[in-house]
Amino acid sequence: MSPLLTGIVAGFVIGAGLAAAGCYFYNFRKNLKSLTGRQSELEELSRLTGGLAHEMKNPLSIIKVNLKLVSEDLTGKDENTRRAAKKIAVVRKETERLEQILEDFLRYVKTTELHLSDVDINRIVSDMIDFYSPQAFGHSITVRSSPAGESLVCKADGDMLKQVLLNLFINAQQAMPSGGELLLRTQKNGKNAVIIVSDTGKGIEPKNMDKIFSAYYSTKPGGSGLGLSTSKKIIEAHNGSIRVDSVPGKGTSFTIQLPLENR
Repeated sequence: MSPLLTGIVAGFVIGAGLAAAGCYFYNFRKNLKSLTGRQSELEELSRLTGGLAHEMKNPLSIIKVNLKLVSEDLTGKDENTRRAAKKIAVVRKETERLEQILEDFLRYVKTTELHLSDVDINRIVSDMIDFYSPQAFGHSITVRSSPAGESLVCKADGDMLKQVLLNLFINAQQAMPSGGELLLRTQKNGKNAVIIVSDTGKGIEPKNMDKIFSAYYSTKPGGSGLGLSTSKKIIEAHNGSIRVDSVPGKGTSFTIQLPLENR
């Protein structure tokens, strides 16, 4: 076997092995939830699995680079070369998917350390609309906003709240593959600031409503199932709450409530 084909086969085998490791993390995290031991044991297991996932990132990056170099070497036009190039493309795609799974996993198991400051929820939402608008345009999504007529100041970690909103935007985008509308509203409800993120997507079936915040649950092809569970974890770390309402065929709304800063 030529060195080139040997490299191709090796890349495929390594990629398959890493994909299997991804499945291991999936099953391990599910089993971890069923453990009834002490909290410290669960935290230690999370730390160990998070460390292992982190260690896998470096060799995974090396594999990605080498697959790219090999694919660039496949410049011939004969049938065998084209077939090899297609196989390399598949391995590269699965390697990138595994890298994203690891990134999501590390974000999920990471201890939520908040860097609190006074933030205006209206400003957070406005900043995220500006950030997301180009991507929305590219996916035929119209973004509309209806901010509260007053400042909504919370003691919060602004960057983490932005991550939550981005997760919800991406979730809405995936629910509207042919485009639609994304509506952002903020308002005051007693001692809480409220953020409502609504889309005109396909909605969620009633039987799935109690699962969407569960780790690794996803109805989307290639989805890690950690975006919404991570968002819930962040909001609850702020002593807030997040709920979902949905009508199949019409759309979905996520409602976030965060305690207002006492002044």
